[in-house]
Amino acid sequence: MFTKLKSRLWQFVTEEDGMGTVEVILIIVVLVGLVLIFKDRLTTIVNTLFQKITSQTNQV
Repeated sequence: MFTKLKSRLWQFVTEEDGMGTVEVILIIVVLVGLVLIFKDRLTTIVNTLFQKITSQTNQV
């Protein structure tokens, strides 16, 4: 039983068909992690940008 499980696990690890998908998922996970870490700073930057845009459109 253990040998069969080990064999299937090794086959899954060495299979290269889904590597593009795995890479994309890992990139998304890293980006989500960065957003969660810097959430407060990103919120401040976006709010500041929108305030500047709003104030400058009122001047035009």
